[in-house]
Amino acid sequence: MPDLPLGPLADAAVANPGGLALADSRRTWTWDQAIHDIRGAASQLLATTPDPDQRWGVMGDNAAPTLLAHAAALLAGVGAVAVSRQLTLAELADQIEDAGMVGLVAGPSSAPTAVAALKAGLVSTVVLHSGATSDSTHPGLVAWADWIAVAPPVDDFPDRPPRPGMVYTSGTTGRARGTQTRWVLAPVTTHREYLEQLRARAQFPAGAHIVVGPLQHNGPLTAVRHLLLGRPVIVVERFDGAEVLRLIDEHRVTSSVMVPTHFQRLLAVDPSVREQFDVSSLELVAHTGSACPPDVKRAMIEWFGPVLVESYGGSESGTLCRISSVDWLEHPGSVGRAVDPFRVVVVDEDGHDVPTGATGILAFEAPQGYGPSYHQDPEKTAKAYVRENTFTLGDMGHVDEQGFIFITDRLSDMVVSGGVNLYPSESEAALRQHPQVADVAVIGIPHPDLGEQLLALVVPEDQASHPSPADLEVFCRDLIASYKIPRRYDFIAELPRNEMQKVDKKSLRRPYWDSDRTIAG
Repeated sequence: MPDLPLGPLADAAVANPGGLALADSRRTWTWDQAIHDIRGAASQLLATTPDPDQRWGVMGDNAAPTLLAHAAALLAGVGAVAVSRQLTLAELADQIEDAGMVGLVAGPSSAPTAVAALKAGLVSTVVLHSGATSDSTHPGLVAWADWIAVAPPVDDFPDRPPRPGMVYTSGTTGRARGTQTRWVLAPVTTHREYLEQLRARAQFPAGAHIVVGPLQHNGPLTAVRHLLLGRPVIVVERFDGAEVLRLIDEHRVTSSVMVPTHFQRLLAVDPSVREQFDVSSLELVAHTGSACPPDVKRAMIEWFGPVLVESYGGSESGTLCRISSVDWLEHPGSVGRAVDPFRVVVVDEDGHDVPTGATGILAFEAPQGYGPSYHQDPEKTAKAYVRENTFTLGDMGHVDEQGFIFITDRLSDMVVSGGVNLYPSESEAALRQHPQVADVAVIGIPHPDLGEQLLALVVPEDQASHPSPADLEVFCRDLIASYKIPRRYDFIAELPRNEMQKVDKKSLRRPYWDSDRTIAG
């Protein structure tokens, strides 16, 4: 009977059973301990998901059990969903129903919402880790260690259909849609074949990897691939520049995934503190999420060396293009060339190619089955394609004669704040429910640390007496996750609209930006 396909994890345990496998702010795991937890979690996940279409939600607290749960799901062939820890109960309920989740793994920050979902009968089990507690003794509520301890013995881990992790992306309709992570592009028929392909596509060099971003997002979650290769991972609970530098030095970290906000906060560390730590072990710092200001990127390359590699893509597509530090210094502002099997094209609104160097919609040709697909949403899937087998992530730009790609604007209203994609429609839908709001448009404006932030332009019901920004923030808290709530509010008499009565957001953004480009970077 086939056992759990541990592969390099088992090799690491044989070679160095007491060696460091995982560390977070609370404790460390040796390879023996990590495999013990992974095996127990895999048994529990398999026992509770007899239907391959059922999934477990992993609410993304930055702690080692989050990665252990994702690793166990991949090894057992059980679909795991990376769930945002900031979701309201209504938002979580929508995702539970859409993805078919039967249980949730939650940490301290996500425990209250997870337990509320359990009490509401939305899931049958909630597993709490990393000190998360609840005053409830509701059936189905269990601590991580106890859950592992009572895991049923499983002698047979059968082949199951491939079940890549799923993440939810916001949308122009105001409702998040699920998409499977595109860590493996080649077609596979079983979860074991998927694991083989996953391990073959190793992204990071050998050595310790440090997680500094939220584990509810696709970039930081790639650390699970590193763990599955039998390589150590350090998880940072909350980003602090000096502490991250200390951990890089202590563990001789070789890789990480960061966003420009992390770079800015590292550069803000006092130089006398920075010089105390040796970062020469770093071989690869992948950065993504949003455009990096050129001065920030140059400063990081000067400090860390030419180890920065920028990627452009999405959870629904995987990496579409990539650029090294050396190439970026020669082609500043570029996001690189397309990577196999994708080919970049620039098209007009009718899907026709435009000349080299001309600005248009950035699109990517891909073999059948390699493009984006959204869970149970054929309409959103269709809208991603500009023509057959050619899709866009909603950005405008051009390609030079050497094939280097430059992004200049967005086709969609999406805002990227601190590396997180935000869709204003969700914020607008919440604000429109306020009785003193007649109309509203939410846009992205510059922010010195996050790149962009949300600004709500509100048309009040009564121009003489409008609600306070604080009142609007409080109102939104029960409706949408905190990171989707605008932090700035301007009150205006009316919103500009075109002849089709669509809000002209480009004209709304223009006064807040110092150039024709109305996105950060």
